[in-house]
Amino acid sequence: MRDIFPQQPNPNHDRFSEDNLKAVAFCPVCHNRYNPMEAKIIDETDSSHLLHVKCHNCHSAILALISVSGVGISSFGLVTDLDVQEIRRFSQLNAIKSA
Repeated sequence: MRDIFPQQPNPNHDRFSEDNLKAVAFCPVCHNRYNPMEAKIIDETDSSHLLHVKCHNCHSAILALISVSGVGISSFGLVTDLDVQEIRRFSQLNAIKSA
């Protein structure tokens, strides 16, 4: 797991700052403020980041997809009980197909 804000600057993170995390700043369950420094990057491309953030107050978590473009930032999040390791493990499995 990597922190969003590593100790050493990473040129790939120029456009991804703490300001960009305001879209996922509060827990949707208890409305407690998240600590953006504790968000974990699960996956990333040049223009999007898949994050996992856990609330220290109610212990719920969100999985958020944040996309950065020339016109702004968009985000989509969902409440989950999965931790980061489970999300990574499930992402490696084959898709379920109907019979």
